[in-house]
Amino acid sequence: MKFVIQLALTNVTAKTGGPFGAAVFETKTGRLIAVGVNVVEPTNCSLAHAEMVAIANAHRVLKHFDLGADGMPILELVTSCEPCAMCYGGIIWSGVRNLVCSARASDATAIGFDEAPKPKNWVATLKRRGISVVQDVYRSEAIAVFQRYQQTGGRVYNARMGS
Repeated sequence: MKFVIQLALTNVTAKTGGPFGAAVFETKTGRLIAVGVNVVEPTNCSLAHAEMVAIANAHRVLKHFDLGADGMPILELVTSCEPCAMCYGGIIWSGVRNLVCSARASDATAIGFDEAPKPKNWVATLKRRGISVVQDVYRSEAIAVFQRYQQTGGRVYNARMGS
């Protein structure tokens, strides 16, 4: 998680995107498969959230559209913030079997990001689908990245909050 939070911080300090980082690891060995940072603004693509970028990169590296397919290693997505509604769906379809999160969606909305609605029982829903979830790992460190982003004038984009 410290590595993923550092990805987010580097993205903020380099002004290359939003305050979010993610990575896909092999669960058993800890081997890094792919990384992603939020690049919504530089790519002009609303889908370019850190989780989606990391998952897409893992698909490319492993050359398979299903990261949970037979013969694939069990994978985990480690992310500096719990998933928004879009990334939640992407996680389900990706095939990763474990999700480890740092900050909460409420921490992202506190600085203005719109995480959009997802099921209230989203953790239980993922668990029913065979995806384990661990929350709040180094949460305060991820929140500090959000605060730095806000303090340095980072742009909050797509913040419609139900409008």
